[in-house]
Amino acid sequence: MTSIVGQLADLTSLRDRQSLVIALATTLHDLLQPSQVLIVRRVGPPDNERWLTSASLINGLAQTSDASAWADLDELPSADQFPVRQQVLAQRLPIVAQSANQASVFPLISATGTAAVLELWCAQPLAADQLRLIDGVLRLFLNFQDLLDYGERDALTELLNRKTFDGAFLKATVAVEPLADSVLDNDRRQTTADAEVSAAGASYWLAMLDIDHFKRVNDNFGHLIGDEVLLLLARLMRQTFRIHDQLYRFGGEEFLVLMRCPQAEQARNALERLRTGTESHRFPQVGQITVSIGFTLVRHGDSPSNAIERADKAVYYAKEHGRNQVCGFEELMAQGKLAVEPDNVGDIELF
Repeated sequence: MTSIVGQLADLTSLRDRQSLVIALATTLHDLLQPSQVLIVRRVGPPDNERWLTSASLINGLAQTSDASAWADLDELPSADQFPVRQQVLAQRLPIVAQSANQASVFPLISATGTAAVLELWCAQPLAADQLRLIDGVLRLFLNFQDLLDYGERDALTELLNRKTFDGAFLKATVAVEPLADSVLDNDRRQTTADAEVSAAGASYWLAMLDIDHFKRVNDNFGHLIGDEVLLLLARLMRQTFRIHDQLYRFGGEEFLVLMRCPQAEQARNALERLRTGTESHRFPQVGQITVSIGFTLVRHGDSPSNAIERADKAVYYAKEHGRNQVCGFEELMAQGKLAVEPDNVGDIELF
């Protein structure tokens, strides 16, 4: 009993979601000694649902790599290929194996609607006391996960909130390889093509988007309709970006996207899809709205304030030059369309 309490205490001390899921798999392995533990999450739109592996242990050895998290949606297994998993999620009840070498499957459904399943392969059918233990551990895990969601999600849109951004951004800056000084140079003589080639090795891009003339929406239709616009835009963002892109409501009508792309062209294409999708969407009562978007390269050792400032300058340029467009900071600098300013080294972080 003491060891179980200690493992559960360790589980609830974690704040990183991936670490939390892996700790759940490890805890259940230590308690039950199954030959395999698998936790998979159902992702994608309703017409193209897929299974993404969150944690996998075989004979106690972790098999999970980061590669699956960055795979394209269509590269993941189709949800329909695993009818037992689908049944477990639909019924919200486990299906317990009655013989060895079969998986017992348990639902993991969070309060925000995230749907996952736990699969356990055991040498013997699970006993009643083991099932009660699993049920208790899973309820504790889901309750703790919901607490994390409550603290990390924007109450209105359920996108990630502002206070969670810094940690994710700093992880991205560590993962980014240092680039040649040329891409970070604000020399106006650098051509756009050179900037694109220099930035090709970058992995992460930060985008800021701002709803055009949002104050008019609130003034003309009221704040309830304004909130509905924010909700619908958040839904469009989820539909547009990939499962691993991180979406934030930064405040008011401003949103951030932290995405991993090999080149600026791919980042621009994703942001253009959101821009055109927003422009063509009909919002109830309001009709058409548009967004202005600016994005920038995330640099090795970058700071959140500096990257946000660069993206914000690109947004400001978009708004000053017609709105409803996507502008890249590095491209604008290379073309001499933005003033040369040094990064604010040593600025105080405000969030």
